[in-house]
Amino acid sequence: METLYKQLLEAIGEDVNRAGLQGTPKRAAKAFEYLTHGYNLDIAKIVNSAVFPSDDDEMIIVKNIEMYSLCEHHLLPFFGKCHIGYLPKGKIIGLSKLARIVDAFARRLQIQENLTKQIAETIMKYTEALGVGVIIEAQHLCMMMRGVEKQNSLMKTSCMLGAFRKAGPTRAEFLSLVR
Repeated sequence: METLYKQLLEAIGEDVNRAGLQGTPKRAAKAFEYLTHGYNLDIAKIVNSAVFPSDDDEMIIVKNIEMYSLCEHHLLPFFGKCHIGYLPKGKIIGLSKLARIVDAFARRLQIQENLTKQIAETIMKYTEALGVGVIIEAQHLCMMMRGVEKQNSLMKTSCMLGAFRKAGPTRAEFLSLVR
């Protein structure tokens, strides 16, 4: 990857030997590996044994989980926050595992719509909840730095599964609590 970054810099007309760029291909390769390390994460290992029996049947919500990703179309960052809610059915998942699931999928080349769905489906799979809701609000540098250059645009996506999709009151409660 370091060689490719060197070639990229040369292709845009840069002198890779100038003081400011010495070491940049190596640093950029290391940064890109970190930004996409989600490919190396195993969701089963993340969840591990952190699903616990519980008789709780009230909605569980975690708001404002910071997330950073790269747009698969332009390789530019998008970033924002993720809100997760689920209705447990005999099981709850460790709180930190929700944030780790978000990171595992966000740290891959993505589009926000797929990211939202992947998070929701994973939580549903491991918790076997009655329902799961995920909302992501993000700003996309591909919209801000290039193309239409809209600085205040904010994309919101949601994925509602189970009771969050089928039961209007459940969906309404989730939406009101994440506002």
